[in-house]
Amino acid sequence: MSADNPLLEHHELPPFEAIRAEHIVPAIETILADSRAVIAELEQITDPTWDNTVGVLEAMDDRLAHAWSPVGHLHGVADSEALREAYNACLPKLSAFHTEVGQNAALFRAYRTIREGSGFNALEPAQQKIIENALRDFRLSGVDLPSAEQQRFAEIRSRLSELSAKFSENLLDATQAWTRNVTDESELAGLPDTALGLARQLAEAKELDGWLLTLDFPIYLPVQQYCDNRALREEMHVAFTTRASDQGPNAGQYDNGPIMTEILALRQEMSALLGFGNFAEYSLATKMADTPGEVISFLEELARRSKPAAEREFAALSEYAATHHGVGELAPWDVNYFGEKLRMARYDVSQEALRPYFPAARAILGMFEVAQRLYGVSIAQVDGWQTWHPDVRCYEVSKGGERIARFYLDAYAREHKQGGAWMDDCRVRRKTESGEQIPVAYLTCNFTAPVGDADALLTHDEVVTLFHEFGHGLHHMLTKVSYSDVSGINGVAWDAVELPSQFMENWCWESEALAFLSSHFETGESLPDALLEKMLAAKNFQSGMLTVRQLEFALFDFRLHMDADPAAEGRIQAVLNDVRSEVTVVPQSATNRFQHSFGHIFGGGYAAGYYSYKWAEVLSADAFARFREEGIFNRQTGERFLEEVLEVGGSVDAMDMFVAFRGRKPDLEALLTQDGIA
Repeated sequence: MSADNPLLEHHELPPFEAIRAEHIVPAIETILADSRAVIAELEQITDPTWDNTVGVLEAMDDRLAHAWSPVGHLHGVADSEALREAYNACLPKLSAFHTEVGQNAALFRAYRTIREGSGFNALEPAQQKIIENALRDFRLSGVDLPSAEQQRFAEIRSRLSELSAKFSENLLDATQAWTRNVTDESELAGLPDTALGLARQLAEAKELDGWLLTLDFPIYLPVQQYCDNRALREEMHVAFTTRASDQGPNAGQYDNGPIMTEILALRQEMSALLGFGNFAEYSLATKMADTPGEVISFLEELARRSKPAAEREFAALSEYAATHHGVGELAPWDVNYFGEKLRMARYDVSQEALRPYFPAARAILGMFEVAQRLYGVSIAQVDGWQTWHPDVRCYEVSKGGERIARFYLDAYAREHKQGGAWMDDCRVRRKTESGEQIPVAYLTCNFTAPVGDADALLTHDEVVTLFHEFGHGLHHMLTKVSYSDVSGINGVAWDAVELPSQFMENWCWESEALAFLSSHFETGESLPDALLEKMLAAKNFQSGMLTVRQLEFALFDFRLHMDADPAAEGRIQAVLNDVRSEVTVVPQSATNRFQHSFGHIFGGGYAAGYYSYKWAEVLSADAFARFREEGIFNRQTGERFLEEVLEVGGSVDAMDMFVAFRGRKPDLEALLTQDGIA
């Protein structure tokens, strides 16, 4: 079988060009059958140890990951009907298997025996952490439940995996279902050349005249920010904010409403089976924050400190629009448009003005230079790897002349690729019989694609996003931990996992870094001091409004999952309305169904965890404050961050990790100061 199925063969890197949809189900079924045979043998062991039990399970899991990781990745970046069908066929099989393992009483007893045995203290700290985490996770998987409740728990887990995948697929389909072919350029007045060029390129690809508008961010955002055609801004805003819902131009066609309701009901039922009052309590069992009250207090305090600034900013925007443009009341599709005009009026700088200074190739090389100065690593592009698209670039990371990691960078938006930006692991660092398996990462963004043969020109916002995902990648790739469950990003508390990513964003705002990050695509000139000063002056423009927008998402997510009956009819919209009445300053249209596209909590891993972005921002702002004190490229400080944060992965408690680097617990004031709110 393996001779005909690349997913059953051992490969250092995934053979993307050989993987076909028809390979997926047979490969996963074979590996799961083999894994069950391994577990049956482990159940017979009377004297479990790390080597004869935990190490064997780690190797078993790694084999499955080698097959499933490229499949899951392709589902996100190169979707097709055949791939989608095979992917979805595997989800219940994988869910059932993972639940079986989590509820296996014999394995639970084996881990408990190792934990209570005399050899436990002789294990490495990372190994001890894995044992402790596993015992916790067995309980969170229902190992202590009666058999009937275990079966129900398994059914819930399986159904949730299917529903989350369907949510994401509906969102992708709904995003791609709306297009607008414009043949009169006057309708697009105000749009920058880069957006016009991309829209024309999209039209040509479909053999259409003129320009093709889509809801992908590289088109949607420039229309909202720059297009003078208010009716077009409104049309696209409504289409975007009603995706996958019962409203808007494709109302009901890809409606995620019933899926969200079922997801919430199942999460509540699953939490209750395990004795939790709600899903928020269940979620926090693996996070830094201890209680729902602690999270709510954190978010509400941040809202209390931020909303006055947001109100002042929105009042200033409204006054500007009325005084200078005769607009008496701002609609939702006016906010970004007049926000850009006010930014230009105040600071004479825009994202489009900065774009010529950030050719993608230069920004990427500059990012690698930042990593080299901080951590002593070298990064070089390599050829010869199999990839899923010609745009993908491949890199190797070295330190001291030794290759320590690899990664793929898939930077540009395109059809059949999910929107947003993310990092995922392809291979994890671990010890194997043949030596050390080095980590491999996927870095995925959706930037404005290059037009023709020219290099892509990035906005500064896109450069920040690039650094963010690279920060996740460094966390995964620079780990020194060789046990997969706590290696790199694995085992890291979810509300601390954004620390390395948000931390890296800081260098995008430093003149010393921008000197080699930027290079005008025609002249080669670095970002001029005058433009840099304007950019820095505008850094915290409307930061209060941006903060309360994120707090709206976080409070909605957390309160929804604290609700005893979150799936009651109309409850989702009611919770969102309540949160908006407390923290939102920007008007929302009556048709807005943001929640139907909130993939983080319904299609991803951030349920009752979206607060993690703000929680980790406090950590990252406070961590970077030390670099401000000691030098942003201070090699000793960089090495300290590498050793105390990046290298330890999930092997150290998140708060202990932070305190080891900073010398104290995190301080909220660092974030408020960084955002110009304090």
